[in-house]
Amino acid sequence: MAVAQTVPGADTGAETKAGQQVFTLGTVEVSGSRQADTGLGDVQRIGSAEMEQANADTVADAVRLLPGVSLTRNNRNEEMLSLRGFDSRQVPVYVDGIPLYVPYDGYVDFGRFTTFDLSEITVAKSGASLLYGPNTLGGAVNLVTRKPVKAFEGDARLGMGTGQSRKAAVNLGGNQGTWYYQVGASYLDAETFALPKGFKDYKKVPTDTGDYRENAYRTDKRLSFKLGFTPNATDEYALGYVRQEGEKGNPVYTGTSTQKSAVRNWRWPYWDKDSIYFLSTTRLGSDNVVKTRLYHDTYENGLDIYKDASYTQHDPTSSYKDVSKGASVEWANYSLKNHELRFAAHYKQDEHTDAASGKDPQKHYRDVTTSLVAEDTITLGERWRLNVGVSHDKRDAKEVYLWPTGSTSATNALAKLSYALTPQGDEVYVIASHKTRFPTIKDRYSARMGTALANPDLKAEAANHLELGWNGTPWQGGKGQAAVFYSRVRDQIQTMVVDSTACGGTTCNQAQNVGRTRNLGLELSLVQKLSAAWSAHASYTYLDRTNLSDRSITLTDTPRQRVYAGLQWNPTAQWQLRAEVEAEQGRQVPLSASGQSQVYQMAGYGVAHLRARYLPRPDTTVDFGVANLGDKWYQLSDGLPMPGRSLYVNVGYRF
Repeated sequence: MAVAQTVPGADTGAETKAGQQVFTLGTVEVSGSRQADTGLGDVQRIGSAEMEQANADTVADAVRLLPGVSLTRNNRNEEMLSLRGFDSRQVPVYVDGIPLYVPYDGYVDFGRFTTFDLSEITVAKSGASLLYGPNTLGGAVNLVTRKPVKAFEGDARLGMGTGQSRKAAVNLGGNQGTWYYQVGASYLDAETFALPKGFKDYKKVPTDTGDYRENAYRTDKRLSFKLGFTPNATDEYALGYVRQEGEKGNPVYTGTSTQKSAVRNWRWPYWDKDSIYFLSTTRLGSDNVVKTRLYHDTYENGLDIYKDASYTQHDPTSSYKDVSKGASVEWANYSLKNHELRFAAHYKQDEHTDAASGKDPQKHYRDVTTSLVAEDTITLGERWRLNVGVSHDKRDAKEVYLWPTGSTSATNALAKLSYALTPQGDEVYVIASHKTRFPTIKDRYSARMGTALANPDLKAEAANHLELGWNGTPWQGGKGQAAVFYSRVRDQIQTMVVDSTACGGTTCNQAQNVGRTRNLGLELSLVQKLSAAWSAHASYTYLDRTNLSDRSITLTDTPRQRVYAGLQWNPTAQWQLRAEVEAEQGRQVPLSASGQSQVYQMAGYGVAHLRARYLPRPDTTVDFGVANLGDKWYQLSDGLPMPGRSLYVNVGYRF
């Protein structure tokens, strides 16, 4: 049967680099049976070697290489993902199968998570396994860490680039047969980034008048550790710890909006995250496997709001603290012929605390989410495979500052049917699924600075998906993928205006389940070996989104068409040269501070990148290149320009 699709140019084996193995204990979409790998339909992955060569230092840089994925950068200097039109709240992110999203608002800043200690990133779309747990309305992203295969191995990287950017990373590991260890440390820092040719700050009092973006600094430090025990060929137990520390500036809006709220002189003095987790898999007899996940995750950040762009005086630091802790147990049974049965139970407790400030007391919230899952993978014949699943999720608000508690529940279902066209892995598949997302603490209880009413009984958003796809080898030297998809969303959470005097006037805003939307599109990708020295790759995404509740309201922040393509030439064994282009068209965005009331049509753009790799010896690499070669001025959000021409050089050593 087929293996999961890979990004053009990505690694495909279990070992994504020499001496480095995917940590299979941290994967979710994996067949645990004694049979061949199950066809995984719309699952895609990108390996560590491709991330390194593409200079993808963050998860945001990496996932943008995949078809169906686009990014946006909001006015909080956060890089957000859109997967087939579903945003970061609807596509949760995991590390080794453990949920990572922020409990308060459900978002994840994909620019804060570095890739230096990852073996691969897996992106599952409408067919994402229900074993991930709740909230996979539009899919799931899993960051899989490393696992060593040698008695001692490691690598180190140093780099620098435009904007006084600097990076340093080291990974050390060893596998002693019955136990292993993996340690990683990284540092990513930049003072600013280059502004593109022709850039103009349209504000009445411009703040960006030079060649580099003001208040665009960032620092991210990461330490990871994993200790594993493998007493036999089937069982494995691992304890992991990750510490992240970060700080960042917030580049000021430069667009044409005259609203005062569009200009934010903000800085985050800390953005810290601590995660500790335990994973295990144990075979019981010949037909049963039990997997467990236990975790405790703490996230803290602080926001300083300054009076002006001099950044000398700010309000008292606004601090937040979120804590997640949970567990999951999965039981796989292979005793029935042609069946792979899996049952899972998930428990997750989320807490959010707003620190006391001024006259406002401390505000504390606590949610408990549970889920029960059953999936079966059925071999219908030599080439036919059917995967069916159902889950029931429940969320209870246990503690809520001043507001009444509430609860909601949801049921999910999934069916995948695949047919192997060839023994080599070519397949066609069809996916039908019903997925949901629970409203976050912010959705239900945020007063939005005194302008909104709580709605504790918000229901879960729900989406029905249908997808038809193919992946395989269309001709000699080629590997391709094609998919058409249709998603219909109901009970989407939208902000409505209601009559009330509670907000100081005659009306208030309130989040309600009133939205209905439709996403449909096409994804194509191809990797082609042209000769011994030449290869090419390309991916194309078409996405059409419609607001069925009110067709006059435009759905924003996703391009209608997106292309990523490249050509690679290996003139000698020591040199690799790559030229890449990414382009998009049809992105509409809300004008800053206007909500959805005013929509701006972004100009389409195309940017080119040149990259080179030199291998002076087998254990040493020198990567250098230039991004946005033409110094193109383009934006993904109103008034927030993307970097202009940027150069970099990295040196890597493997031992």
